[in-house]
Amino acid sequence: MNCKQVRKATDLITNPSARELYAREFEDDSVHFSQWERAFEASRNDSLQIDLPYSETGTYFSKLYRSYAYDFHLQKGESLFVDVETDSVGKKVFLDLYNISTDSLATLKHIKSNDKGKVSLEYSVEQSGEYKLIVQPEITTTTRFFLRTYTKPLFGFPVAGKDNKAIQSFWGAARDGGKRSHEGLDIFADRGTPVLAVADGRVSSTGNRGLGGKQVWQRTGMFGYALYYAHLDSILVSSGANLKTGDTLGLVGNTGNARTTSPHLHFGIYEGYRGAIDPLPFVQISEIPEFDYSENQQESPFLVINASRANLRNSPTTKGQKIGEAIKNDTLSLLGKTDAWAHIQNKEGRKAFVHLSLATIPVLPN
Repeated sequence: MNCKQVRKATDLITNPSARELYAREFEDDSVHFSQWERAFEASRNDSLQIDLPYSETGTYFSKLYRSYAYDFHLQKGESLFVDVETDSVGKKVFLDLYNISTDSLATLKHIKSNDKGKVSLEYSVEQSGEYKLIVQPEITTTTRFFLRTYTKPLFGFPVAGKDNKAIQSFWGAARDGGKRSHEGLDIFADRGTPVLAVADGRVSSTGNRGLGGKQVWQRTGMFGYALYYAHLDSILVSSGANLKTGDTLGLVGNTGNARTTSPHLHFGIYEGYRGAIDPLPFVQISEIPEFDYSENQQESPFLVINASRANLRNSPTTKGQKIGEAIKNDTLSLLGKTDAWAHIQNKEGRKAFVHLSLATIPVLPN
């Protein structure tokens, strides 16, 4: 068996990432690849903060060896989605997701990479915490890009025709004068509005008892979650029934200790030994950015500060921490744009965001 055959057999076991496969193309070109790798390693130390959903547009330039890094918070119950679209077919972009540990060193634990031939990544969050996404285009590419990263809830929304606006009482809210806290969400709707199964699973019990009044319990699997639908006006399923996401299991009401309040669904999630957990990330409907190539002109890889002074911030908002400063006529590398902010890198290699009103971006001739 020759070396290529051995490597192919090994790949079936190790399932190398798109980045690892790409590195093999440069085994005889250490000059370009080493610069590209250094840019990647440097971005591991970046600490730019973004809120999701997030989108950015710009241009990847050949042999500029750029790498993009973004830190953000994810919650268990969410699925993360990252997509990159380019205006050139077949261009490679590498995506690497890390969990940032809570220790003093903020150690990075690699979670997932995109697969070969794909410029997207999906991850179901197993642990709430801080995460880092690193995005890096291939070495020999000049192309416009649109990056978007966003989350979707793991489950569907439990009340037909309603959305986040119908949630009027959240996890942890005080109950009984502070003697206990709310262990779920209250989703208000007209009496008789269908209550929907948020996931596939078996009805483990139904009944009319205790604080929850008319209630349905559903389990998503042997080692899954227990889902609790309470204060129902009517129960429309029986114990043992197998439900699919979106099936109607009851109708909104105010039975149990909700009889003095407006009709609503109390929805809770229970996980093994942990007991009740916050259901919001599991059902909260999120915004998905639309791909936008409204700007057809290819911009310069640089921008010039036109204000006397410009604050460089660690997030694209005026509330972001100031991490540097630029002065009039300073030239900064332009990595991309998000809303009214430019994602930049200064001469010292530090990345930041600067407001676009403080800078001028030259337009390259067609």
